[in-house]
Amino acid sequence: MRRSLALCVAMILAAAGVLAGCGGNDDGAAADSGVLRVGYQRFGGLSLVKARGDAPGVQWSLFESGPALTEAIKAGAIDVGQTGEAPPIFAAAAKTPFVIAATGAPSPKSEAVLVKASKGYKTFADLRGRTIALNKGSNVHWLLVKLLEANGMTLEDVNVKYLKPAEGRPAFDNDQVDAWVIWDPYFALAEQPGVQILADASGLVNNREYLLVAKDAAEKKTDKIKDFIATYERTTAWGIANPAERARVLAPELKIDEATTTRALARAAQPVAPLTPEIGDELQGIADGFTKLQLIPGSVDIKSLVDTRFAGSAP
Repeated sequence: MRRSLALCVAMILAAAGVLAGCGGNDDGAAADSGVLRVGYQRFGGLSLVKARGDAPGVQWSLFESGPALTEAIKAGAIDVGQTGEAPPIFAAAAKTPFVIAATGAPSPKSEAVLVKASKGYKTFADLRGRTIALNKGSNVHWLLVKLLEANGMTLEDVNVKYLKPAEGRPAFDNDQVDAWVIWDPYFALAEQPGVQILADASGLVNNREYLLVAKDAAEKKTDKIKDFIATYERTTAWGIANPAERARVLAPELKIDEATTTRALARAAQPVAPLTPEIGDELQGIADGFTKLQLIPGSVDIKSLVDTRFAGSAP
């Protein structure tokens, strides 16, 4: 099974390489003009920057998940993007040229394993032999690995079904899977009557936000990226200090009602954290874990991609 998973990942990574060969030219004009092209997910820290209009002149692109965003970096379609902790590792395994420019404080309660209360599962160990849905190569992929480890299980003890968030929700709602491992805001949206949180990442995974910068852009647009990340730091700090206003501003951008937005932000939104050597060690441990399980082809030196030149520039 592990060999099959590794082969599947290799095929996906090869497909990403094909995308890189045909996608870069589409955004050539923006790249050559010096316009900063930023990829964001609806709920990450960058979505607040966009919603507030704090970075005029930036070209924004929306992505459903981190793996899709890192494919865009490899294709040369964006300069900066925000993901969870696993996508950079899968991207590095795919030979995507990028550096890690910023990170956030841990947010372990903003990703969880959801089940239907009617099924009677009490602990994660009850999912042995069951079908679990998650987005391949995303932050919740590492959470699954650590939950299995904590419960004396392996990937061979469960049936993993790789589904994007838009596919995972209907599969979960219609009982096509027994559990769904998902992050906010999809997590908050799925918290309906009869849905139970079986486990979150507390004590297992830090679940940080990372800002990635394409290597080419890091060299050619250094000052623009420094200014943008300084804006990101300031906007994030404003949101932490003004949670009610943050939810009011973000709800229309997320296309989610304000009450759900507030609930999700209460556990997910975190301040920007120092980009210390320990961050590199943390990511390297995750990368080595994926390598050991043969979920990525070969070893990845993710620690060497931590780039501190962009950090700490906000006044």
